[in-house]
Amino acid sequence: MSTTLLKALTAAGLGARRTVAQAVKDKRVLLNGQVATSFSQIVTPEDKILFDGNPIKPLAEKLVYLLLNKPAGILSATCDARGRQTIIDLVPMSYRVPGLHPVGRLDLESRGLLLITNDGELTFHLTHPRFEKEKEYLVELNNTLMPADKTKFECGLELEDGLTAQTKIVDVSSKPPIYRITLHEGRKRQIRRMFQSLGYAVRDLKRTRLGCLRLGTIKEGEIRELTDIEVGMLSKLK
Repeated sequence: MSTTLLKALTAAGLGARRTVAQAVKDKRVLLNGQVATSFSQIVTPEDKILFDGNPIKPLAEKLVYLLLNKPAGILSATCDARGRQTIIDLVPMSYRVPGLHPVGRLDLESRGLLLITNDGELTFHLTHPRFEKEKEYLVELNNTLMPADKTKFECGLELEDGLTAQTKIVDVSSKPPIYRITLHEGRKRQIRRMFQSLGYAVRDLKRTRLGCLRLGTIKEGEIRELTDIEVGMLSKLK
């Protein structure tokens, strides 16, 4: 994110536009060690500004909170060495601030709710296991889940990375067999691996909720800003 030197100085509370413009003309402002030549110079968060010898921040960090309905085939990453499409490719340029990243991940084949932000503190509170934030999914299987297997799934399964925590499963549809699954963990491909250990294959997996956030009616591939109410609810987690 960038702005003009004049806007950066006024945003820092150093006076009205006319006042700070005159300060630039009077050579009282240094930009990256050099006397600023114009108040219309472009500055970024990486630039160093001194006003009468005192450092100021050129830009306050803008916190961005976006909800994406991730399609299958898109990487939950900010870049890819192999040139594959990532979630950042779906983010409009106006939102692409430094530090933007997905909160948790959905594997390549999975769809649904993905929160994108540059708020590292919030990401920590939503993803660290000790905070146990609920995540909800709709999962279609290749076969109907047997009652005994459903009980095993809910009580926890021993995978190669340890015993899974208790989960909740609710029947949604019998043809095709679709289930609503609620869990607190977020291991890599966890749901797929759990069903695979019981002999089932996941045909479709869609996340519909992350903590207090719900996917709602947003179309696949679309992004929207979180509402003030949603941001406020998330802020209480920090």
